Amino acid sequence: MLPAHLQVLAHVPREVQLDVGAPATQRTLLDALEAAYPVLRGTIRTHDQQRRPFVRFFANEEDLSHEPPDAPLPDNVASGVEPFFVVGAMAGG
Repeated sequence: MLPAHLQVLAHVPREVQLDVGAPATQRTLLDALEAAYPVLRGTIRTHDQQRRPFVRFFANEEDLSHEPPDAPLPDNVASGVEPFFVVGAMAGG
């Protein structure tokens, strides 16, 4: 699931489906996303593969943003039963 600004940039719907090799991790999922939609390179992660500060990752109603990029995704996310959300964080004061 992508935030609206990335949907517009990539000309895709909110939900995109990807084939991710095993093991399914944040890194392999984001690699597959960037391979399928090259215009998204550098928007979710920096060019050195670090999560951008105002981007968050959620799955199973849990914040996975600070999980290691090579940690396995939950089984139901890896199998496509549950979505992996890329969310643009809100900031301000």
